[in-house]
Amino acid sequence: MARKFKIPVIPSTTQKNVRFPNDVIEGVEEAIRGKDSTFSAFVIAATRWALENLKEQEEQD
Repeated sequence: MARKFKIPVIPSTTQKNVRFPNDVIEGVEEAIRGKDSTFSAFVIAATRWALENLKEQEEQD
């Protein structure tokens, strides 16, 4: 039996202007160079990881 195709749902977004130190920008750009990623995707993934990590720390305390 074939799996049903599900149309992906794009989450709603809000544009935020954030200033990054130049060394952080350079580090992110170096990390994603040659990869199938974008600056925004990297920052979103890193922020989600940090939020999950903070939640786990709070649950342990």
